[in-house]
Amino acid sequence: MPALRTFALAVAVAVAVAVAVAAPASAQSFVAGPPGLGDPYFPLAGNGGYDAKHYSLELDYQRAGNQLDATATIFAIATQSLRQFDLDLRGFEISRLMVNGLPAGFTRDGQELIVTPRIGLRAGRPFVVQIDYAGQPAQVVDPDGSSESWVLTADGAFVVNEPQGSPGWYPANDNPRDKATYDFAITVPEGITAIGNGRLISSRTHRGKTTWRWLEASPMASYLATATNGVFELRTSRAGGVPLYHAVDPAEVPSGAFDRLAAEGEIIDFFSKLYGPYPFSSGGGVVDHAPEVGYALESQTKSQYDRTPDASTVVHEISHQWFGNSISLTVWPDIWLNEGFAKFSEWIYDERHSGPPAQQAFDALYARNSTDPFWARPPANLGGPEFLFTSPAYDRGGMTLQALRGKIGDAKFFELLREWYARNRNGNVTTADFIDLAEDVSDRQLDRFFDIWLYRPGKPVSW
Repeated sequence: MPALRTFALAVAVAVAVAVAVAAPASAQSFVAGPPGLGDPYFPLAGNGGYDAKHYSLELDYQRAGNQLDATATIFAIATQSLRQFDLDLRGFEISRLMVNGLPAGFTRDGQELIVTPRIGLRAGRPFVVQIDYAGQPAQVVDPDGSSESWVLTADGAFVVNEPQGSPGWYPANDNPRDKATYDFAITVPEGITAIGNGRLISSRTHRGKTTWRWLEASPMASYLATATNGVFELRTSRAGGVPLYHAVDPAEVPSGAFDRLAAEGEIIDFFSKLYGPYPFSSGGGVVDHAPEVGYALESQTKSQYDRTPDASTVVHEISHQWFGNSISLTVWPDIWLNEGFAKFSEWIYDERHSGPPAQQAFDALYARNSTDPFWARPPANLGGPEFLFTSPAYDRGGMTLQALRGKIGDAKFFELLREWYARNRNGNVTTADFIDLAEDVSDRQLDRFFDIWLYRPGKPVSW
């Protein structure tokens, strides 16, 4: 652990313990924090009673045997006076768990790690949790059958978490509402590259192992963390003063992966002018050779590709840095606020780069017969978590925005998108928030429009 972080941890523990000892409360005033935050699709994702502020993750990983030895240090503030609180963690043997420098009791119930501090945690006060754990990271299978979390590759792991994979490799308050900053110290065998979120602080090799240290100083939802590792060629460049990290598996270099990623600087510049300043202090992309994964996925500051992506996929994933990463959903049924915005971003990027207009993409989809199953599930009423990553959230979500553009005009529409980003950067949003802002910016009553496009099954007509 770096000296600065050790000092900060010592100070945080001392302050938290002093506060707890100096401000006792009756036993009756302490409660057990809720084991979930009641998300409609993942009700036990996340935990109540506290606000995570920073995660410090020290990971020592060997692909041989798929063995992870780790320490997670979590800095948090109690929002209730707690005698007990939960974290989300799947599997692993826990060898030590400390709260404010004192050993704490814990039990396990599924993915719930239930922690009982020796001294109750007072509402409004900081506290620090340290967990030493080891074992094999869990590959999580989602309701749609896809795999996420720590997905093994030939030489490492493809690490992506949307929507529920983070507890497969680190203890977290695993809900998008509880954003925090992160630092990573990922130790892997020499010759292996480990990619975390944010800026690369250092890379040092000692006795056959390399430790890669990364820092993400902007608030991040837990599902956007990554620790992808394997054999990569890592190149660093800059775009507008922002460092860009591009890591490519050697098997994907002949496919032109670096050339594809080289477009990132121009794409960031385009969306910065269209939507508002790039949200983060770094960017980049990882192209792994992971055909067993079957999809690309954003992580904050580092888009993750299972193979060399096409141009539209790169645009899509980079746009998520604005819509999905900086502006994050509050509940998972609002996934269209991520994917519909990214789909529209593909269309408007093409339109502004001598490609077909966004309306042409809209028209091609709208031409589908009204009996087509495409119209069965509206973007904000998908019907269950198994449909999160299906066409309605993407295509019908993008169509909703293009239809809105046609209804209120370009000037108001792009003013709305810029205002949406400016007001909600680093925050969380709902569909209702977007509807309210759309009505404010356009000075029009749009309830019927959004009901038809977002909530009502069937092909929209007369909006």
